[in-house]
Amino acid sequence: MPWPGPLGYARRPVSSPPATGDDPRDLLPHRPPFLFIDEIVAISPGESARSRWTLTGDEDFFSGHFPGYPLLPGVLIVEALAQTAGLAAAAMPENTGKLAVFAGIEKVRFRRQVVPGDTLEMEMEITRWRRSLAEASGLARVNGEKACEATLRFAVTDQEIPR
Repeated sequence: MPWPGPLGYARRPVSSPPATGDDPRDLLPHRPPFLFIDEIVAISPGESARSRWTLTGDEDFFSGHFPGYPLLPGVLIVEALAQTAGLAAAAMPENTGKLAVFAGIEKVRFRRQVVPGDTLEMEMEITRWRRSLAEASGLARVNGEKACEATLRFAVTDQEIPR
């Protein structure tokens, strides 16, 4: 059964990540405390990815943002969306081990506060490739409710990631 993509139309079904298992560290260079994906839900290399991040409340940033009223900083939601798009890019054989970096952030809208105990469900679709530059659009939800929408641009560099 196709799942609805972030832009609302049906995508073809995707399987589990290509020979990587379910650990995002198999595809992304990010490591804790800056890895904002707990689980890879689906990947279609070069096209789309879905992931989850469950916030326990023990994350360091909650103690300062804000004391007594902890909220997930919006910039970290955007980074989590970027990491999700990075899964789709990194799953392409020609991008294995390469570094993807931000090239632009556009059309970001925050729709809901995200708090400890929430699970952020993210989906990103790569909407355009031009050589090593890509654009991806998608959203993050909590319990089916939109938390953030964004269009992101990134570049896949020739920089190899040491493993």
